[in-house]
Amino acid sequence: MSGFKYSVGPWNVHNGADSYGPATREEIDFETKVKTFAEMGFSAIQFHDDDAVPNINDLNEEEIKGEARKVKAVLDKYGLKAEFVAPRLWMDPRTAEGGYMSTSAKDREYALWRSYRSIDIARELGTDKIVLWLAREGTLCAESKSPVWATKKLVEALDLMLAYDGGIKILIEPKPNEPIDRSVCGTIGHVMGVSAATADPSRVGGLLESAHAILAGLDPSHEIGFALAMGKLWGVHLNDQNGMKFDQDKTFGVENLRQAFNQVKVLMENNYGSNGEYVGLDVKAMRTTTDRDSYKHLANSLKIARMLEKKVEKFDYAFQRRCVETRDFEALEMYVMELLMGA
Repeated sequence: MSGFKYSVGPWNVHNGADSYGPATREEIDFETKVKTFAEMGFSAIQFHDDDAVPNINDLNEEEIKGEARKVKAVLDKYGLKAEFVAPRLWMDPRTAEGGYMSTSAKDREYALWRSYRSIDIARELGTDKIVLWLAREGTLCAESKSPVWATKKLVEALDLMLAYDGGIKILIEPKPNEPIDRSVCGTIGHVMGVSAATADPSRVGGLLESAHAILAGLDPSHEIGFALAMGKLWGVHLNDQNGMKFDQDKTFGVENLRQAFNQVKVLMENNYGSNGEYVGLDVKAMRTTTDRDSYKHLANSLKIARMLEKKVEKFDYAFQRRCVETRDFEALEMYVMELLMGA
């Protein structure tokens, strides 16, 4: 039995459309996804605000809460929890050059409205976690806004969200670029700095995604470890990435198996999940995937993650200590490779 509880988002099963081509698969309705996720062994669902309430911009506050309650009933039906809710600001025309950091006061107001509604939805779904992927928070043109001003606007927005609900926790999910050109909060270290600047740092932490760390030229396990050392790792999204290009969200472990092993290892060594945290699998199907295999990338990611859990359980820490004492790191590296390769 897995030591971790795993979560997944409905967007992880999609129709295959991308920036360069149309859909290649049929859409699957929300309840069918939830039912299948439960059958696969997932424990929780990750939400954007409009995953729960698709027409959120057309409804008032009470109507939004009512729609969210319907979604909670679906979760209850299949025994699943909601992990978090994230305002999907990057898809609205009003956030073309930022939400919290937009140069338009009216657009910043809209971003906060969506954030408050996300908090309302989270409460109806039974979670206190709000995730902020700061997709367009930065600059497209370097001279278009001051990074000092933009960073202060982010802190200001966080303080307003914290004041709106005194019980929520905000998890910032950092990424260095794409779709924005230059992010203002691109790594987990930036997240720690922003957290410290808020009115209540105890309620602002981080969510680390493997691919985002790789895009910053960093090792995901070290980013995870840094956040753990600070007591600020409140969520992870495990996936994989082939180099520093667009965000691929590949099946966990298929490109960088040793790197994947060390992510699972640092999580297990530090009892991640003991406070109710989930291990999120944020992976996308290949565009060539057929309709009948729409969930295979998730099944594979879950299988690889659990296999790596077992590898960590077999890890010989006594041998590791002997190698460290004699500085025989070649032997330690070979041991890890043999462990992963089954030799």
